Amino acid sequence: MNILVVGPSWVGDTILSQPLLRLLLQQHPGAQIDYLAPPWTLPLLARMPEVRQGILNPFGHGALRIAERRRLGLALRAARYDLAVVLPNSWKSALIPWFAGIPQRRGFRGEARWVLLNDLRRLDGQALPQMVQRFAALGLPPGSRLPDPLPLPALQSTAAGREALLARLGLNPQRPAVAFCPGAEYGPAKRWPEAHFAALARMLAARGFAVWLVGSPKDHPVAETIRQQAGDACINLCGCTDIAEAADLLAESRLVVSNDSGLMHVAAAVGRPLIALYGSSSPRFTPPLSGDARILSLGLGCSPCFKRSCPLGHLRCLNDILPERVLAEIDFARIGA
Repeated sequence: MNILVVGPSWVGDTILSQPLLRLLLQQHPGAQIDYLAPPWTLPLLARMPEVRQGILNPFGHGALRIAERRRLGLALRAARYDLAVVLPNSWKSALIPWFAGIPQRRGFRGEARWVLLNDLRRLDGQALPQMVQRFAALGLPPGSRLPDPLPLPALQSTAAGREALLARLGLNPQRPAVAFCPGAEYGPAKRWPEAHFAALARMLAARGFAVWLVGSPKDHPVAETIRQQAGDACINLCGCTDIAEAADLLAESRLVVSNDSGLMHVAAAVGRPLIALYGSSSPRFTPPLSGDARILSLGLGCSPCFKRSCPLGHLRCLNDILPERVLAEIDFARIGA
């Protein structure tokens, strides 16, 4: 059986879709799964053993481009897919499987997709409060009970690959490292203040840890501010890796401190101890899927607001999580220098 998964645009959501892939393989032993994904998440798919191949989805957010979607769909007909699982809820995301002539096309109701999808599911948000549960439900027959617990995301990372990466970046493999993920693509209301990251970096450097700032090229300016405020107590690696290499950096660290971001989910998927900082978003909807994660969220009356910027202008939900509080959450006996 050949299956096509139309993936989401966000890195974190891509990680949260991996349990779905495992359930699809349990339902259809021996199936081959291809995954249609934007260019920035494609490297992650090579780290998921459930995926046969990643296929480039060249259409950006909001881009309709029906003629081009039709061409891609027609080109995919040669793969003779039996099932398509469409994770985004938009109308246009269901066009390619329809053009590809895939006989079973599955997804949740949304944007009048009843023409394009023929296995259309109604989403019960109360029964499935987490995004990972909603994705996973699409891997099972209608009305099926989800396994409890769900399988956890797990990205592959090899010691040889990590060793080569550290050598390329000039990092000392003998010095224990803590990785910071200071970015958040969604907006500043999800970013712990630069001054707090810098203060924590100085505290950790005083204990003998290297501190790596990990992220995309877009995160480089924020990380550079942290590096300067920390007095060179950390190394700015944002933009020096693709997303799969960033996963290797996180896998090589002793601990990860992260905003609620895609890299937070990557850190959980490589099995690293993790401290996750939540501000405008909610850990109830997209928590890190790891038994080794500690979540810091103040639960203020104004949060979660799910805004990109603080509508009240004070960002207390993150400003009031002090570096000393984060330091107190670190189990140094376990990750010690």
